[in-house]
Amino acid sequence: MTIDEFASALETQGDVYTVVNVHIPYEGEIEGTDIQAAYNDIVVLTDALSDKNAPIILYCRSGRMSEIASQALVELGYSQVWDVPGGMNAWLDSGRNLINR
Repeated sequence: MTIDEFASALETQGDVYTVVNVHIPYEGEIEGTDIQAAYNDIVVLTDALSDKNAPIILYCRSGRMSEIASQALVELGYSQVWDVPGGMNAWLDSGRNLINR
């Protein structure tokens, strides 16, 4: 999912997707993020994402961690998983902002 597709999904269908920031350590997030979970903590991810058929978008700082986490979820039977190549770096490069909590 490209940055523009991600932004559009958040804007028009934010309630449809579960958006997960899987970057560790925490370095901010994109507004509309539902869950913060480490990319390599599959137990936390699967506990937080109990519906294997729900649409899920994963992102991290650069895209590497979200790619790893999305592949792991797909291997576990999750059917609607997208990751965002470029992650927060691409989000910032597109002129958008991060938030910190």
